[in-house]
Amino acid sequence: MAAPGLLLLLGLPGGAWPSLGPPRRPCVQCCPPAWPPATPGPYARRSDGEPWVQPPRMRPTIDVSILKGEKGETGVRGPSGRSGQEGPPGSRGLRGRKGQKGQAGLPGAACRRAYAAFSVGRREGLHGTDGLRAVPFDTELVNLDGAFDLASGRFLCAVPGVYFLSLNVHTWNYKETYLHIMCNREATAVLYAQPSERSVMQTQSLLLPLAAGDTIWVRLFHRDRDNAIYGEPGDLYITFSGHLVKPAAELR
Repeated sequence: MAAPGLLLLLGLPGGAWPSLGPPRRPCVQCCPPAWPPATPGPYARRSDGEPWVQPPRMRPTIDVSILKGEKGETGVRGPSGRSGQEGPPGSRGLRGRKGQKGQAGLPGAACRRAYAAFSVGRREGLHGTDGLRAVPFDTELVNLDGAFDLASGRFLCAVPGVYFLSLNVHTWNYKETYLHIMCNREATAVLYAQPSERSVMQTQSLLLPLAAGDTIWVRLFHRDRDNAIYGEPGDLYITFSGHLVKPAAELR
């Protein structure tokens, strides 16, 4: 009976009965390891059978803060460098706050306005048989600063600027009416009416720039026909007026 039992034990694998084999002793390194360790080849394997992995290379670092000394004294200021090139203009800044109200200034001189005006008339009729002639006037309605001379029928401009001028006459039956509003020696406007059996009122007006020293007057023009303007002592049919609209100083 013992023999079959022994054969049965011998037929089993050795790992099935660990306690039956010789005792295992732990592996003890008998020699110190080599330093630095040899770099394994690309196909080397560790003792456990896994592929060898190259360890990362470590580089020593130094903490500079440990070696930093105490702060030194401030050195002498160096010379100023050259001025650099002018840069481009910057963007516009924000609008500042409104300042305080300033003190009132001294009162200025009184404002002086320029005035000029005239309005004159003629009560007697006039014929143009003597050729070119200035129409004299015998009635003064408005004459500021005496700028209009009735005898010569001329207005002398003392305040330069733009003036409004107006001429009114009454025509004569069957006679021609032909007059010019003159500036110095130049005709600026004409008042004309053909001969007719009926007499009518005729008007001419205009705006004219005048310079200081210019003269304005009315000329009675004579041609082949009889030229005349009607008038009566009791009524005022013929009038000539003008006034300053705006002085030249305000036109700039």
